[in-house]
Amino acid sequence: MLDVSIWGAFIGGLIVFFSPCVLPIVPFYISYMAGAGLAGLKEDGVIPVDIRRKALISSLFFSLGIITVFVLLGAAAFSISQAFRSFQDEFRWVAGAVIFLMGLHFLGILRIGFLHRQFQVNAGDTSKMDAVGSYLVGLAFAAGWTPCVGGVLTAVIMTASLESTAFEGIFLLFVFGVGLTIPFVLAALFIKPFLKFAVNFRPYLSYVEKLMGLILIFFSILLVTGSISRIANWMLVVFPELFGV
Repeated sequence: MLDVSIWGAFIGGLIVFFSPCVLPIVPFYISYMAGAGLAGLKEDGVIPVDIRRKALISSLFFSLGIITVFVLLGAAAFSISQAFRSFQDEFRWVAGAVIFLMGLHFLGILRIGFLHRQFQVNAGDTSKMDAVGSYLVGLAFAAGWTPCVGGVLTAVIMTASLESTAFEGIFLLFVFGVGLTIPFVLAALFIKPFLKFAVNFRPYLSYVEKLMGLILIFFSILLVTGSISRIANWMLVVFPELFGV
């Protein structure tokens, strides 16, 4: 049976991918990992098989690097929450306040300076990019805390820290990482269609950011009121087939 929080983590990862500070830089990452110029990928004609293969393999290792960092964060969050188990109520209120402020940031009501920070790569000689290099870039990308990743990731980490076992907390961050990175792999697999999609989707990026803000504020309210479990039970009753009940 798939828990409601797991679905939430996966969908959160997908939303983050289509956010204003991730989607616009994906074409650059694809060209970087493929060892080809972005202009060349946009030109008419068929992309050489070796470039397509390299882009796909590199995107898989890039995704693995991102997921590795998220899994480690899940383990760390659970360990910290266990150390302060007697202060769980206070921890929940602090977490709710942080997530609420991030929600206000994405709605444009309150601007938090450090959330504007973005991770960038000095491309250098992209022709030498290999699987190991892609994995290291993935590690750096996840550790770079791009703004939109930071908001939803914080909510997922807080949820993971309140899980009953370490495995559940780690698995929640793993699912979030999978939700975020699956589109990366698909983008590398279908390079030209994705590049066209990325251009056409740009006018809607601000709406995604607002949606993220609303979701974070809603989640913060559920967190501080202890309503997450009640919402989960309601969804299990209303949509039993979705969760394998």
